[in-house]
Amino acid sequence: MPDEKIEIENVNIPGRTERVHRAKYLAMRDALLSVLPSEAPGLTVADAKEALLPLLPGDLFPQGNTAGWWLKAVQLDLEAKGIIKRAPRKPVHLYRHRPL
Repeated sequence: MPDEKIEIENVNIPGRTERVHRAKYLAMRDALLSVLPSEAPGLTVADAKEALLPLLPGDLFPQGNTAGWWLKAVQLDLEAKGIIKRAPRKPVHLYRHRPL
């Protein structure tokens, strides 16, 4: 079914899109946005992952499987859309820039 997929972007490759599993994308997006602060410097990707893992549905991410890949995919998509930003520091720190 076409509704099972959603098109996402990648901030590193402007103009290119990928089609991914809608439910997994939305679950990860909601979890990520719920843990990210609205001001810089935000959270490291590792800290964000640790905070969001308990929020993910077990049927989509059993034992957190593939959560790292989905976190990166959602991060890059939300950055491309301007919803989250990277703070100017190392390692990468993310924060919410504007609402969906």
